[in-house]
Amino acid sequence: MKTIFTIQHTESIHHTNGMVGSWTDWDLSELGKQQAENIGKKLSAELAGKPVVMYASDLARAKQTAEIVGKHLGLQPILETALRERNLGKCVGKSIQWLKEHIECQEKTIDDRMFSDAESRRDVWNRLSPFFEKMMASEAETVIIVSHGDLLSVFNAMFLGAGVTSLNHFELYGVSGGVSKMYAEESGKRIIKKMSDLSYRMG
Repeated sequence: MKTIFTIQHTESIHHTNGMVGSWTDWDLSELGKQQAENIGKKLSAELAGKPVVMYASDLARAKQTAEIVGKHLGLQPILETALRERNLGKCVGKSIQWLKEHIECQEKTIDDRMFSDAESRRDVWNRLSPFFEKMMASEAETVIIVSHGDLLSVFNAMFLGAGVTSLNHFELYGVSGGVSKMYAEESGKRIIKKMSDLSYRMG
């Protein structure tokens, strides 16, 4: 059986200043750093003695979350560009207000793009899929993945075997600092045991 923990990166500066996250390299806020410390302490107790592999987005806010958590587990995260947040193209580096005023396309399907140079939901699925298949096929029994809200919503559907077009009908979003726990049984059955559990980030 494979156990997978996903961590949505903790509070970032862009959560507090009205800016778009996406591929902008925002650092964690001081609160975010403390939340990551709390997650690390709790996971280190929960996973004591177990071999663990950790993957993380290479964007600063996820990388910093993973490094803080990893410090408590004696792990260095393996950075994966496939785990980056969705690229919003020309909106990267802009404010949420700018996005609302300049959006080029209201997304209604997985193939729509907010901006002509942005990723669609299908693009994100296709980017994530090779990493997902490699990770699921690996011999690692316990895996931690540190990423972003939009990316992890795609990951959740992929884990449940729902197929890319399911994103036209539903999504499973979490909250910053939320920890999800999943099992992939040898029978092929997949279970989400916890979904965006915020108790991990609390002191």
